[in-house]
Amino acid sequence: MTTYLAAAPTPVERAAPAPILVATDLKKRFGRTEALRGIDVTIGRGEIVAVMGPSGSGKSTLLHCLAGILRPDAGTVELEGRRIDTLGETERSKLRRSSFGFVFQFGQLVPELTALENVALPLLLDGVSRSDAEARAADWFPSLGIEGLEHRRPGDMSGGQSQRVAVARALVTGPTVVFADEPTGSLDSLAGEQVMELLSAAVASSETTVVVVTHEARVAAYAHREIVVRDGRISGVVAA
Repeated sequence: MTTYLAAAPTPVERAAPAPILVATDLKKRFGRTEALRGIDVTIGRGEIVAVMGPSGSGKSTLLHCLAGILRPDAGTVELEGRRIDTLGETERSKLRRSSFGFVFQFGQLVPELTALENVALPLLLDGVSRSDAEARAADWFPSLGIEGLEHRRPGDMSGGQSQRVAVARALVTGPTVVFADEPTGSLDSLAGEQVMELLSAAVASSETTVVVVTHEARVAAYAHREIVVRDGRISGVVAA
């Protein structure tokens, strides 16, 4: 098990990564509201991409379409050259369990489960035996600085601790892409930076790709690129 050491983001010259997630002409409507109005985006392997924009701009809808949570009304989404927007719900659920990891604003841990059980949950849902799943989950606690919290429940942990558990849960399956929706929004500045450092270090130590929705400049500073969404369209792309 690799131990991820926290490191502050620094500008680094990078070769253009191979595309892993490609969306073309994405459109999504909720009633009369056009949430996405024809978005094209290409995300590379091992890249951290921050999706920014004001509230209601469509950034979370974009993330949910890329992650197979929502099906776009038009356009295509490809993961490693395979279309995923046309998959049925069963196939998309399997994809979300095996290839994708998720970190949400409030962690969304299961309150009745211990921290260890929460981290092991994606593995259990994917058919891994309980003993193997919990052993693999336990490996993440020292590397993410949460050793000793394995048997605590979410209500007995701080916000920062809970979010680290959520990061462990997102990474335990060895996902191709981690989607993070306002992962620091409920945390103070220090805890938020620690969470982003952990995600950044995970990317640096593997080929994991991270797509993070945020409105915070301090979070976007960890990204290799910023994609700015306004009124359902991409209004700009900024390289780090």
